Amino acid sequence: MQWLQDQNQGSVDNLNNVTHEDSRHFMSKKKEYLKARMMYLKLTVRTVRSKISETCIVASLDLRMATSLELT
Repeated sequence: MQWLQDQNQGSVDNLNNVTHEDSRHFMSKKKEYLKARMMYLKLTVRTVRSKISETCIVASLDLRMATSLELT
């Protein structure tokens, strides 16, 4: 931490490099997290859609069966 106290150009450049490197590192981690989150959400939406479709089909079949039993 001594180089932070010395106000020469080398220490300023070094601090800027460290800051830039950390920023890139965390931005990369954030992108990875967001990609994983998007994949999770896409899979969740597909699962929910398929369950909704399945429920609608079952309900439709139940309705058809109920109306056909009433007609006979």
